[in-house]
Amino acid sequence: MNITVLGAGAWGTALAISLAAKNNVLLWGRNQLAMQNAQTLRENQLYLPGFQLPASLQISADFDGALKHVVNANSEDSLLIIASAVAGLRPILKQCASYPLRNVVWLCKGFEENTRLLPHQVVKQELGEQILAGALSGPSFAQEVAQGLPCALTIASSSTALCQLVVKAAHSPNLRVYSSDDVIGVEVGGAVKNILAIATGVADGLGLGLNARAALMTRGLAEISRLCGALGGRQETLMGLTGVGDLILTCTGNLSRNRKVGLALAEGKSLGTIIQELGHVAEGVRCAQAVKALAMELNIEMPITQAVAGVLFENVATRDMIERLLSRNAKIESD
Repeated sequence: MNITVLGAGAWGTALAISLAAKNNVLLWGRNQLAMQNAQTLRENQLYLPGFQLPASLQISADFDGALKHVVNANSEDSLLIIASAVAGLRPILKQCASYPLRNVVWLCKGFEENTRLLPHQVVKQELGEQILAGALSGPSFAQEVAQGLPCALTIASSSTALCQLVVKAAHSPNLRVYSSDDVIGVEVGGAVKNILAIATGVADGLGLGLNARAALMTRGLAEISRLCGALGGRQETLMGLTGVGDLILTCTGNLSRNRKVGLALAEGKSLGTIIQELGHVAEGVRCAQAVKALAMELNIEMPITQAVAGVLFENVATRDMIERLLSRNAKIESD
């Protein structure tokens, strides 16, 4: 199967490595020098150092050639995977709009900042309703996927044919792929868990213990559930890989960028310093303001999300954030 991965960051590169085991994969990145070095050295030293790129994996900075790799193939048996951040999704889709694409999948997790739209809504706006499209999501650290360690993901789409195509392309002994038709549930779970990982990072950084972490994760899941239901997603989806599974990994794993943001905030570092040290913005930072505004618009209680947004953008001290959460009135747990 011909597959193009647009976005040579850590996750795009890791997935391309995995897919190249049984597919004809082209990995595209906009940084021409980085792509030339990756082609020569067979290693993406800029975004995923330490992992050898398979000899069969094509590397390119030529956007037109990357799209033709899937357009010129049998369109029903080719796949375009967009591995950008949410902020980069719409610009890439605009570049793709003039090509006769059929099967499109995205890896990003979050809400678009200005519009508060989920990725599937952005895709519909830019590529139309006829495209077969879906979100590939789940608990996955790029380094572990590149290493070939076991991982399970979910492809979410209204198209059964697309789900079957992604399973055919990606399913392997080390990578198990499940299917879902609840795109909203999958995307909401993947988006909000990043905000909650910042909160648990703060709690861990302040030394508040494992009990506090468990409480934040559990009450955070309730926040995800409220937003998911209000937007039309299904509650049962959140009990799967893209809900509680991704939440557990991102809130507890040491490779989690969003958790690192929380740990650094607890040290008293400014957001600007944290972003500089990370080298990029973690998706939970971009997403927090959008989700907070959406919750207010929909009249949904999301106190942890609001607290994280306060620390990130309103100069609220991390200890004040925790005190605000702990001082909330007691209530029935199911509310």
